[in-house]
Amino acid sequence: MAHALPSLRQLRYLVAVSDKLNFTQAAEACFVTQSTLSAGIKELEAALGTCLVERERHSVMMTPVGAEVVARARRLLAEAEDLAEWARNADRPMSGLLRLGVIPTIAPFLLPSVLPSVREQYPELRIALREDLTAHLLNRLNAGQIDFALIALPYDTGKLQVQPLFDEELLLVAPAGREADMPRDIGKLDPEALLLLEEGHCLRGHTLGGCRLDEPRSTGMEATSLFTLAQMVDSGLGMALLPEMTLASGLLGGMKLVAHRFAEPRPRRTIALVARSSNARQECFERLGALISSRAPVQPPTEPAAASGTHTDVRTTKGERT
Repeated sequence: MAHALPSLRQLRYLVAVSDKLNFTQAAEACFVTQSTLSAGIKELEAALGTCLVERERHSVMMTPVGAEVVARARRLLAEAEDLAEWARNADRPMSGLLRLGVIPTIAPFLLPSVLPSVREQYPELRIALREDLTAHLLNRLNAGQIDFALIALPYDTGKLQVQPLFDEELLLVAPAGREADMPRDIGKLDPEALLLLEEGHCLRGHTLGGCRLDEPRSTGMEATSLFTLAQMVDSGLGMALLPEMTLASGLLGGMKLVAHRFAEPRPRRTIALVARSSNARQECFERLGALISSRAPVQPPTEPAAASGTHTDVRTTKGERT
């Protein structure tokens, strides 16, 4: 005998209960009455033959099976939304709402050159931005809460679809006048002098990996953003590795910093656009990636540094680069 399958409506109700842990608030979020939502949950439990929600007089919690059903329901609902979005825009892939996540070490430095081009080339495409840490963005992507994410590699992206866009170097930055303290060989960098972003930022891992350093002991000095990190360097607290686009953006104007490139092997990161493997907007994914690549403020180095360790200095004083 065939068993009844869960409906998308029932799954949506269950996800709302999991998010709110309150039947009244979950019903409001789904724009239905509490009795309608409760009936939908009971129908779902009957169809699956198991209890999904523990109901107490003043509390609600998911059973272990319920929690797993919610996790799978999020993926099913995301794929259903992808399907509907694809069908609506099948003949106009660069139109409609696009929810784009971007990490903080990319957003302020790359988006100002990308978004005007998007508006000019694809006026029917509406982008809703979400800035967050990589782990949070990938969770949102898998849950169907955003469509694409702009992140930096290397990073474990699981089964997500990855479109590498461009590479950029990480440059060593120090206060002006400290050039003599800046080694050309990355292996000679003093780890005690290196300032880092706080845990959770992928650039922290890229910095430690690029410098071949272990996780340092806590010094009590960690930055929450690249702007703060640059200000800490400007104040003479140490040195840091900054992405080249940070300096190319001109947003650090007024800081008296000097930066240079290491001899090879130089630390780098790869900027990439990621989407769910079930992504229904593949053409949009590819076109947007190509546009971002074309607007990259930096390009991959075309020639390696000489064996002697030659390097290029990038000075930032009052927003100028030489």
